[in-house]
Amino acid sequence: MKEMFEIRWHGRGGQGAKTAALLFGDAACSTGKYIQAFPEYGPERMGAPVVSFNRISSKPIRTHGPILNPDVVVVLDVSLLEQVDVIDGLNPESGVILLNSSKDPEEFAKRLNFKGKICTVDASKISLETIGREIPNTPMMGALIKIIGILDLGAVVRDIRHKLELKFRNKPEVIEGNIKAVEMAYNQVKILN
Repeated sequence: MKEMFEIRWHGRGGQGAKTAALLFGDAACSTGKYIQAFPEYGPERMGAPVVSFNRISSKPIRTHGPILNPDVVVVLDVSLLEQVDVIDGLNPESGVILLNSSKDPEEFAKRLNFKGKICTVDASKISLETIGREIPNTPMMGALIKIIGILDLGAVVRDIRHKLELKFRNKPEVIEGNIKAVEMAYNQVKILN
């Protein structure tokens, strides 16, 4: 892993972009990494574009501020491609973009005019099947773990389970559904190098 790994999450209010960045950051921290997880606030409301960020490092993080040149961009809703420049600042050769879509990554290469790694996973479908609601954030975390390869899936799943048990101790179906969503997306992500 490079010195510091940076991730930018794009979603719409209510899709869990902020929660995903926080959960992902907590999970990375539990594996011994230094992390930052923070949203960018504005006049967001349900359905409005939102952005959240993660920094992960094996050394203390001294940088404080927005992430302008992410290593990975995660897009929870591909309709954002029409209104937000999601690849802004992403290295066109080494950057990675992860999209919530049932389409193959090849279909986005020309549309985005991006030569880096493009990945897709149908996180909406996975969340409907496992959680019963279209909340793509936890499946996208599973796909992200697979494509960046710097965190252990088992360790992350244990941490997510612990966090969800604190919040949903009386709803085991929510806990198990989210864990299954992470694991399914990890195994179903499609990657175009």
